[in-house]
Amino acid sequence: MTSVERTAYPQFPRLMTARELHVFYTPAPDEAVWAQERTDADEHLLAMTVLLKSFQRMGRFPKLTEVPEAVIDHVRRCLELNEAIVPQYLSPRTAESHRGLIRQRVGVAYKPGKARKLAEKAIRKAALVKNHPPDLINVALERGCWRSPRMARAG
Repeated sequence: MTSVERTAYPQFPRLMTARELHVFYTPAPDEAVWAQERTDADEHLLAMTVLLKSFQRMGRFPKLTEVPEAVIDHVRRCLELNEAIVPQYLSPRTAESHRGLIRQRVGVAYKPGKARKLAEKAIRKAALVKNHPPDLINVALERGCWRSPRMARAG
């Protein structure tokens, strides 16, 4: 059976260990500096860093309300922010701008049409030998249709 981390729409695990928090959600010093240089408020700094680490781990941008409190608390502590700071964007334009900056940092281009064509090609080729839909979806994911080499190493 396919694990939730390997699906087309990965989810946060229900229970997250301290090791998972440390390995996958601790911002590197250069990541923290990078985010600080691109944000103007602590709420934006926390939101951008949470999205960066989530994107690196999951290959997608979760809604901030979907991110487990344990992840938010961990990132907040790593950034040495006040406990009262919550990750939020008051403007959709700022959120979209930050997603673009994150994609650029991790080396991912946002080209849904191209990704769809690559996935279709991989699925058609795999369909000759596989007939279980989740296997075909995994083939598309494994061919790197949506992940950068950096993300593949992190996962």
